[in-house]
Amino acid sequence: QVQLLESGGGLVQAGGSLRLSCAASGGTFSRNAMGWFRQAPGKEREFVAAITWSGRTTHYADSVKGRFTISRDNAKNTVYLQMTSLKPEDTAVYHCAARYDDTLQTVVSGYDYWGQGTQVTVSS
Repeated sequence: QVQLLESGGGLVQAGGSLRLSCAASGGTFSRNAMGWFRQAPGKEREFVAAITWSGRTTHYADSVKGRFTISRDNAKNTVYLQMTSLKPEDTAVYHCAARYDDTLQTVVSGYDYWGQGTQVTVSS
């Protein structure tokens, strides 16, 4: 059973940056595509970014393209989300997710394992 633990969230002013980390443990972290999703109060969980095991292929939601960068370090079993030029509308709980295989997915149902999330709050 893969366990995912996010960290790095916090309060930041608009225009600022944060880097989220997601550490995987308890299972075989190999050949898994990984993703980041977010959920704001009263809204459904939405796709943010995804990355294949090799890191060569990534995909982003239009709302974060050019501002967020997803990356991974398989030696450390960790996936990152570098967020820059943050906006108040980026405020949400950010969740890390893992698939059992290496295909990119942009929907919640496409992922098999989830972390508890880390809060990101962007003030105006």
